[in-house]
Amino acid sequence: MNTAEQTRREFLKFMGLGMASLAAPQLPFFSKKSLKRPNVLVIHVDQHRIDCLGTYGCRSIKTPHIDSLADDGVRYVNSFCPYPVCTPSRYSLLCGQYVQEHCGWSNNSTLAPDIATFPRIMRAAGYRRTKAVGKMHFMPTYLDVGFDELVLSEQNGAGRWDDDYHRYLMDRGLVDWNDLEDQLRDYRSKARPEYWETFGALVSNLPEEHHATTWIGDRAMETLQLWDSGGGQLLMIGFIKPHHPFDPPAPWHEMYDPKQIDILPGWTEDNLDHDLEFNKGYFDNSKLSLPAVRLATAYYFATISQIDHHVGRMINLLKQKGLYEDTLIVFTSDHGEYLGFHHMLLKSNYLYDPLAKVPLIIKWPGNKRAGSVSQQMVSNIDIAPTLCRAAGILPGKRMHGNDLQRESVGHEIIFSESRNQVMARSRTRKLILTSTSKNLYFDLENDPLEMNNIYEEPQYRDERSQMEKILDEWRFKEKIEPYRDENAPQINQPNVPSRDFSHRPEIIQYYREKMKVLQGG
Repeated sequence: MNTAEQTRREFLKFMGLGMASLAAPQLPFFSKKSLKRPNVLVIHVDQHRIDCLGTYGCRSIKTPHIDSLADDGVRYVNSFCPYPVCTPSRYSLLCGQYVQEHCGWSNNSTLAPDIATFPRIMRAAGYRRTKAVGKMHFMPTYLDVGFDELVLSEQNGAGRWDDDYHRYLMDRGLVDWNDLEDQLRDYRSKARPEYWETFGALVSNLPEEHHATTWIGDRAMETLQLWDSGGGQLLMIGFIKPHHPFDPPAPWHEMYDPKQIDILPGWTEDNLDHDLEFNKGYFDNSKLSLPAVRLATAYYFATISQIDHHVGRMINLLKQKGLYEDTLIVFTSDHGEYLGFHHMLLKSNYLYDPLAKVPLIIKWPGNKRAGSVSQQMVSNIDIAPTLCRAAGILPGKRMHGNDLQRESVGHEIIFSESRNQVMARSRTRKLILTSTSKNLYFDLENDPLEMNNIYEEPQYRDERSQMEKILDEWRFKEKIEPYRDENAPQINQPNVPSRDFSHRPEIIQYYREKMKVLQGG
């Protein structure tokens, strides 16, 4: 069988359109003689570049607790996100579908209530204490995707006027200045000079005890304290960081010396022309300097080390309670970060590997496959069906992902997308098609940093055309608008504000008055 036919067959199998079905039940890791289901802990961070962990080979960063999860589980080195934006990627993780299917195209979109999610399936199968804390980025804010409880700390959009964390800050007379300047257009237009000079790398004005990372970590610990030995408990934690602004609180900001920090692979002295043409950046990438990248990297690392500290707290608590052995733990991110790659910062450009690849660590119950490194090509759409099967439950019929309990199963082709680009990536080739700029094709064996676009080169025409056909068959032909429903079902808990939004004027005015003090009116 030739390579093109193998790729074609893999594509058909992957989409469930031919040959072997991927829906065959798999034995979970827990004993079938016992009705006890494993506890599930999902730790989901935001904008985390895959190589920014010690276990992924970064010598500069200190992440001993996340590294220990990898020592007790499986580290995936070819792990990808399905979409490089927060909400669409999160919905895909929950439901195991690509964004073109669930239609949550933007950060102001809704996951339809008839779409199966792993928390919804697990709750229906008897999982209890199904809860999520931290950043979820749903619309409406407390959208019911299957969790009994949501205790939220949001960042972008209307969620910050509804969530628990910003009410907590208001009750204490506090405000997250850096985040408001970075995330809200009205405040960003008046941002302080140091915000622009540092590309958003600033020390948090909040004491560590009130910083969002600490608040989320504390809420996670409160939840884990309630876990018992009966199994079948689910907690998802959404950390806001290391998403920009890069603003660790004191003393974390002193952990890394910008002058001594190692610049990550892919830095170039200037922007590539096609990158600037595609998107100039949230900040102007053409103005990015090496000192600014060093400072951003130091503070980015600091926010990751702060998260690592709280991951360590969770691990220690589970061990103290005798629950660690029987808990399935997933650590991953919604998308990556350039952090100097191709002279860029943040995420608004082509689906290069630092953006498309995300860390994925799975610590299985019983520490199965402990310390192993998987070369499988995997996607975050694999997580939902994997969690269902590991709990002994059939996944949703429209969940396309693979079961990662099966060591031999991976994707020959990884797909990722956004509103103006689509990516197909094999182990050695990457194709990016856009609607607004140049198409790209890379030989990753000889050009791992994606510097040399070979899209137009004649010797690659046939293989590129084959990948274009596969990508074309994967893509939906019709344009599907984002699904939005502000009246979609929300959870019913005391911390959920009224749907009439009568609470919002007070909290919006509170933060407006606080920001006047910072920005001088």
